[in-house]
Amino acid sequence: MTMTMTMAGRRMACGLALGMLALSGAPHTAWAQSAEQTPSASLKTEYVVLVITDGLRWQEVFRGAERALIGKAGNVGDTTAILRDYWRDTPEARRAALLPVMWGTMAREGQIFGDSIGGSRARTQNTLKFSYPGYSETFTGHVDRRIDSNGYPPNPNITVFEWLNRDPAFAGRVSAFATWNAFRRIINAERSGVPVYDGWDRAVPAGNDARRVQLRDLYASTTRLWADNAVDALMHQSMLTALDERMPRVLFIGYGETDEWAHAGEYDLYLQAARQVDRYLSQLWTRFQSDPRTRGKVTMLVSTDHGRGVGRAWSDHGEEVIGAEYIWSAVIGPDTPARGVRIGTTTEQAQMASTIAALLGRNWRGAEPRAAMPLPIFGVTR
Repeated sequence: MTMTMTMAGRRMACGLALGMLALSGAPHTAWAQSAEQTPSASLKTEYVVLVITDGLRWQEVFRGAERALIGKAGNVGDTTAILRDYWRDTPEARRAALLPVMWGTMAREGQIFGDSIGGSRARTQNTLKFSYPGYSETFTGHVDRRIDSNGYPPNPNITVFEWLNRDPAFAGRVSAFATWNAFRRIINAERSGVPVYDGWDRAVPAGNDARRVQLRDLYASTTRLWADNAVDALMHQSMLTALDERMPRVLFIGYGETDEWAHAGEYDLYLQAARQVDRYLSQLWTRFQSDPRTRGKVTMLVSTDHGRGVGRAWSDHGEEVIGAEYIWSAVIGPDTPARGVRIGTTTEQAQMASTIAALLGRNWRGAEPRAAMPLPIFGVTR
C-alpha cells in the first residue's frame, strides 16, 4: 500500500487482536546465539528506557538545521531568531546547537548510528516508511507485511515489551507513555497487559492525587491541535509523575510533535520540537544519574520511527518518498562503551527489540526467530 502521510488524515483506530507467538527465555549470561555479538556476562543495566521522537530526520541529527529550509521553503517567517538559535558555520556546531545533550552527552559517552553520508547508515526494512509499520518493526524486530496502515488493528505480533512483561523479573514493571493514540494498538495493550498511556483520552495513570487531577484537567482544557496526537509537554509531565511513584524496569516514551510540525511544513516549529525533546532527554538522564536507586543502572536508547524526504519533500514520508527509509539511533548506558559516531557500521530499525532484551540479559531472538540481531554496542572495537 502506498501511503504518503498528511497531518489531517494521519491515523485511525479499529479492529481486534489476532494471534500469539510462543514465549521463551534464556539465562542471563548466555543469551546470544553464536553468530551474534555477546555482551559481558555481568551486565550492569537494570533499567532500559527507549525514547522515540517521531519522524526526526537524520539530516538534522547529524548536520543540524538546514539553511535552505530557514525561509519560505520551510514556512519560516522570523528567520532572524531561527538563524540566531540554530545556524552555525559547521555541521558539528549546528547539530550541537540543536541537540546539545545528544551530542554533548549521548554521542560523547555512548554511541550513535545513522549518518547516512558519513559511513554510519541506518534504515528501516519495511518499505512503507510511516509510523505503525516502523514502530512494529522497532518493537518486534521484524517486518510484518500485513501492517500496511496507521489504522491497522491491534498488533498480532508479540512485542519485546509484552514478552518482557511476562518474564517474572519484569512483570508489572513495563510501561509506555506516548502522545499518539495508536500505541495502545501497536503494543496491543489489552492482550499484553502492558499499561499504555497515550493520546488525549487515557494519558494519565489512575489516581486522584492533586498532580494527576491537574494533569487530567490540562489534557481536557488544552486546545487539540491534532485529534489523535497530544502535545509532548503534557505527556512528559504525566510520565514524570508516574516515575515519581515507581521506576519501570522497561519504559517506552514516544514524543510526536517533531512529526506533526514537519507534516505542517513548519520548519521552525519542527526544530523547536526537536530541541525540546533534547531538553527532555537531559532531564531524564540527569534524573537517572542523580538517583542512587538508578545511578549507573539505566541504558537509554533514542531513535525515530521513519525518516523524511529531502529538499521540497522534507516534510513528507511514505512509500514513494525517496530517503524516508533512513533513520538514526543513539545509546548510552553502563554496558555501552563510549565510541561516538559508529563509522562503517550499517544498522537496521529491527535491531532495537533484541538490543532492549540483550541489555537485560535476555535473548529475544530465542523467542522470536524472525527478529534481527542486537545493535553492535557490546564490546565493540571501532
